[in-house]
Amino acid sequence: MFKSIFSNSFGILISRVTGLGRDVLMTSVLGANMWSDIFLMAFKFPNLFRRIFAEGSFTQSFMPSYIASNQKSVFAVAIFIRFMVFIVALSFLVTLFPGFFTKMLAWDWGHDLISKTAPLTAINFWYLDLIFIVTFLGALLQHKEHFFTTAFSTVWLNIAMIVALILFTNSDPQTIVYALSFSILIGGLLQVATHLYAIRKQGLMKVLIGGWKYRKTKDVKAEESKFKSLFIPSVVGNSTAQIASFIDTSLASFLAAGSVSYLFYANRIFQLPFAIIALAITTALFPRIAKAINNGNDELAFENLHKSFWLLNALLGLSVLGGILLAEPIIWLLFERGAFDIEDTINTAHVLQMYMVGLIPFGLAKLFSMYLYAQHKHLKAAKIAVISLVINLIFSVILMQSMGAAGLALAGSIGGAVQFILTIQAVGWTIFFDLLKTRFSLYFVLGTLGFGVAFY
Repeated sequence: MFKSIFSNSFGILISRVTGLGRDVLMTSVLGANMWSDIFLMAFKFPNLFRRIFAEGSFTQSFMPSYIASNQKSVFAVAIFIRFMVFIVALSFLVTLFPGFFTKMLAWDWGHDLISKTAPLTAINFWYLDLIFIVTFLGALLQHKEHFFTTAFSTVWLNIAMIVALILFTNSDPQTIVYALSFSILIGGLLQVATHLYAIRKQGLMKVLIGGWKYRKTKDVKAEESKFKSLFIPSVVGNSTAQIASFIDTSLASFLAAGSVSYLFYANRIFQLPFAIIALAITTALFPRIAKAINNGNDELAFENLHKSFWLLNALLGLSVLGGILLAEPIIWLLFERGAFDIEDTINTAHVLQMYMVGLIPFGLAKLFSMYLYAQHKHLKAAKIAVISLVINLIFSVILMQSMGAAGLALAGSIGGAVQFILTIQAVGWTIFFDLLKTRFSLYFVLGTLGFGVAFY
């Protein structure tokens, strides 16, 4: 288990470090202004759909169905074809009407800003097609408990964007954002190529070839139907966090210039411990727990949950302490250069502190919701996510009035706390208290202390 967690975490670490390098360079070249807001807004749309359809909801629905399938090759290819046709059609639609979709992102922006952003939206959206291929191939690799390729592959996206920034440093801002948009597509192509190589090395090409060859002779309608029944609730469950981020970006467009960028850069820092710790652990555990539950071995599933719970709680607790106390020095060290000045540092640090309040609740909610998905309780997880989204939106509207962008971040943390409590209730308070009884030690003290300081 720990080997899988380490390889996944190490791959994510490299990816996030290069991502931070990319963002540091971007802040130096573009700063936090109109053009940075335009680019981030254009990239927001494909990111929203990528996280909803391609990553979380797809994997969490596909994996249990794939494990239970008696005709894995045919089932996998059938699902891939259906999704790919839909995503390509959606991409063509965005390309034909980019202004309409851009207006959905920033309804408060005027005609001039929309006209500048629309062509970038059309270019960036095609990244979704590439990243779905990556996600599908990554799900097959996860079933083989190979995580490094998927965790590492985002490095190619970051490198492509860094190269674009270096090559066009002295160009005008409009040229830079166009170069960044095309570099995103180049990075996506490199990610696909990396996964195809890993699929070949793992001996999974026969799964794809066999599934394509026999797709018309094997009946997998029942398995597809089961997948669809899981996928829709999974979309709802996984989309709420992304919808909240999407709405926060739109609400930030009503605030002072640069607010969209403050949210983006602070969230990038927040996502570093969340991804390296919470996502790495839950992603590595999901196939193990899903297989154990599918085989009726609840004891093994609980054992894996127990080990990961304490590790997650300790590491996230330490991260919260560091993130809260060192927010301003972190932002200063990473971003304050070029067009990114001291005022931008202070504003971004305030947003980061509010994000860090929710790190432990978000991380533990991710762990226990993964347990629900492994049990095929996608609908219950979806209901919890919708409730937390509503709470998040209510507090966003209230807190942005007095706290600005930092209020939007704090509202997200409040929604994460609500999701954590409701997820524990759905999994069972008995299981949660059994976990607490097993090892009431320094781990729990560190986690509780971290959350207490963050809340204060």
